[in-house]
Amino acid sequence: MENSETKRDPSPAALNVSPYCVHLESKKHFFLQSPAMADEDYLDASRHCWCKLTMQVLGPDKELATPEDCRAPRTCHQGLV
Repeated sequence: MENSETKRDPSPAALNVSPYCVHLESKKHFFLQSPAMADEDYLDASRHCWCKLTMQVLGPDKELATPEDCRAPRTCHQGLV
């Protein structure tokens, strides 16, 4: 039997680590003082995001750069840790 101290939840929320790719960017994201933890940390009224690797709305894999898409296991995803 496992006690509560040995149980581990490896999810980003449990680790207090952002689930988003470090290359995802938006105007609203520039003003954050800590890592983004929710889609709303990126999305303003324009809902415009881009990939810092390509400097476009498409990532290196030619898929959209959005908070809902730029997460693991996407092939170009790079996390904070």
